[in-house]
Amino acid sequence: MKTTYRTAVHDALRDALRNDPRAVLMGEDVGRYGGTYAASKGLLAEFGPERVRDTPLSELGFVGIGIGAALGGLRPIVEIMTVNFSLLALDQIVNTAAALRHMSGGQFSVPIVVRMATGAGRQLAAQHSHSLEPWYAHIPGIKVLAPATVEDAYGMLAPALADPDPVIIFEHVALYNTSTDVDTLSPTDIGRAAVRRSGNGVTLIAYGGCVPKALDAANELSLAGIDCEVVDLRVLRPLDTDTILESVRKTHRAVVIDEAWRSGSLAAEVSAQIMEGAFYDLDAPVARVCSVEVPMPYAKHLEEAALPQPAKIVAAVQDLFGDRS
Repeated sequence: MKTTYRTAVHDALRDALRNDPRAVLMGEDVGRYGGTYAASKGLLAEFGPERVRDTPLSELGFVGIGIGAALGGLRPIVEIMTVNFSLLALDQIVNTAAALRHMSGGQFSVPIVVRMATGAGRQLAAQHSHSLEPWYAHIPGIKVLAPATVEDAYGMLAPALADPDPVIIFEHVALYNTSTDVDTLSPTDIGRAAVRRSGNGVTLIAYGGCVPKALDAANELSLAGIDCEVVDLRVLRPLDTDTILESVRKTHRAVVIDEAWRSGSLAAEVSAQIMEGAFYDLDAPVARVCSVEVPMPYAKHLEEAALPQPAKIVAAVQDLFGDRS
């Protein structure tokens, strides 16, 4: 059956609310409007306003309410409309949710899930389009997830809710309308990266909205005789370095694709991990394909030019082999 990423997110939310009476969903427009990306459509009618709560336009306020609810025994799912707006809630996420277990000597945990849309590709301009996942992946005390497939869009929520500590899930806006044929959807592993395509010539490492682009580039490169392995990080904190290094030791080359800006990016961290753990296995320096370091443009052609694209990934791989023909 053909299922969209959006439907998978919706069904995961519905099943979470059905399966656990402690689960509550809160955020801007999650109720009557059905969610900015229609991920919670119909849930208010099914579960009522006590469990599907529209909040004021105050990320600092309603994330704080979610933290309090988690400390009080609930399992809140807090939706932030877009990653850019999550900066207004950084104090709650970084200084409270992420730190409370440590600061209480293990007496308290904060079992909260914060979902947010991230990334560009839909002409939403600079205040709605950035990829700030590396900022959150920098913070001890939280788990950071980036579902790139329909299966993970559904399957990551249940184990995230079962985690005793804060979990942040980044849903890429360009993926909501993507679809795939699936028979059943079930909880997935939120501890390991996934090899989406096996190969022996070069490792392409990506996450979220860049995974389909890496797969497209791998298909194109296969026509030129370059066999790519594609690793979907899936879990940005803690990084599954074992899977990354295992792949690089096999292929001896790596390109890291990251929609964040190059400076201080997650791609930089992955590159450092490879250099520290597999330096003598490399036949070429680690390459990175990241977004151009400008605020995301609104104009479609400029937005496309600013983002990692399959053609840029292909060119980076060809550079590793000394071939730009």
